[in-house]
Amino acid sequence: MRSCFLVLFFTVGFFGSDAYKILCLFPHFGRSHFIMAEELLKGLATKGHQVTMVSHFPQTNPIPNYTDISLVGTMPEFISRHLLENVAVKYVYKTLNRQSKTGLITCKNILKSHVMNKLLSSNETYDLIITELFNTDCFLAYVHKFHAPFIALSTSTLIPWAHARFGNPDIPSYMGNFFLFHASDMTFFERIINVLYKEFLKWVYYYKYDKPANQIVKEYYGKSIPSLEEIAKKTSLLLVNSHFSLNQPRPLVPAIVEVGGLHLKPSESQLPKDLQDFLDSAEDGVIYFSLGSFVRVESMPADKRDAFVQAFSELPQKVLWKWEKETLPGKPKNVKIVSWLPQMDVLAHPNVRVFISHGGLMGTMEAVYHGVPMVAIPLFGDQFHNVKCSVQQGIAVYLDYHTITKESVLSALKEILQNPTFTENAKQVKKAFRDRPVSPLDTAIYWTEYVIRHGGAPHLRSAAVDLQWYQYLLLDVLAVLFLCVAAILATTYLILKKLISLWRTCSGRKQTKNKIS
Repeated sequence: MRSCFLVLFFTVGFFGSDAYKILCLFPHFGRSHFIMAEELLKGLATKGHQVTMVSHFPQTNPIPNYTDISLVGTMPEFISRHLLENVAVKYVYKTLNRQSKTGLITCKNILKSHVMNKLLSSNETYDLIITELFNTDCFLAYVHKFHAPFIALSTSTLIPWAHARFGNPDIPSYMGNFFLFHASDMTFFERIINVLYKEFLKWVYYYKYDKPANQIVKEYYGKSIPSLEEIAKKTSLLLVNSHFSLNQPRPLVPAIVEVGGLHLKPSESQLPKDLQDFLDSAEDGVIYFSLGSFVRVESMPADKRDAFVQAFSELPQKVLWKWEKETLPGKPKNVKIVSWLPQMDVLAHPNVRVFISHGGLMGTMEAVYHGVPMVAIPLFGDQFHNVKCSVQQGIAVYLDYHTITKESVLSALKEILQNPTFTENAKQVKKAFRDRPVSPLDTAIYWTEYVIRHGGAPHLRSAAVDLQWYQYLLLDVLAVLFLCVAAILATTYLILKKLISLWRTCSGRKQTKNKIS
């Protein structure tokens, strides 16, 4: 009894005992983005807080203390259909253009929706608001309306425009750009590109994301609303989906807290019998193939599909392939196709030896959590950066989607299957990734409650947020010091020049006097 009392005492002391009202605005239509916010709000609801989730993914079964405001039907149908060829882009400007357009469509459709106007006109009050830091800030208008402290979630690693609003260092000499195939180990040329893209993205974000979003917000909610940039700088805290063991060490101000893997938890259910039997019977191991929930893999062009089919047919391993259609042309006997798979449970199986992935951060973390090396095929967004980090750590082999052939697929798979170093590295990263004093979910809950307990926790805010870029880089100080040094040198030069001139004049007079005498 005494032990139970102590556990209860320290648990209440660590997490706090007050119940708060929390509103989470998560209007992005991507399921992979929603998973992280869902786990956090479920955790907060379990703690007794009253949470309200605004999203496209209402709960199927009611959860105590958890209320949904459903956005289902507010977005155009084409948004949810993602053909593989349409998203597999190499060029950053195409990714940025698509991302900004979807953000603006989300703004227009959801801000004018009945459910959001009902929320806006309500008399509800909240102790905290949670938003996503991604492709639009237009929902910060609700932060202004409810006058509540707010925090943000980043379901990816730090997106380029996150640094400024927290005054966080963004150092391109060793911090690879979110959108580039760069990690910490860059060549001289890559560092040049990294610097240029760092500055280019600031310009892009202002003109393609922030300025149009401001116009939309003022159109719907009036011109009296402050600029979104001004509101964004008041963000109390950012919970970022990263961890230094996987996403490489970076300097972080106190207002940015890493909670990478927040959505990960041991499975509470068993695999379906057919899947369990398939995995158990794989004497030579299993290759698991999935490109995530965002794209339809069955839309893969025939030549690339056949490259995988032919490569798999030459391998002794069994292949479990997430494929949305009921049939796969030319399917080899060692391949099993399934339209949906419980990925964490599959990766946990000891017979899974390789994960063929698109390099999405959620899937990458799930593979790392279970120590499974990857063949990574990045398609868009941050996936190139994620894959580069994994390649640099020796836990993945890169496969270029646009040049896929049977030979390239076989080469990548055999490199991992025949070289035990990849599995050894994956196990080392797994060990470091899991080794934490507090779980990612408990860490996120603690800091969420911390912000509420401290009235927005303004003491976490870095003074760098209020500095101009030239002040932050000390360019004004360097300019003044340069001018001071230049003035001293110039004065010294003029004095010396005058002294030399006087000396020469005096010497000339002395010589003239000597000649006369």
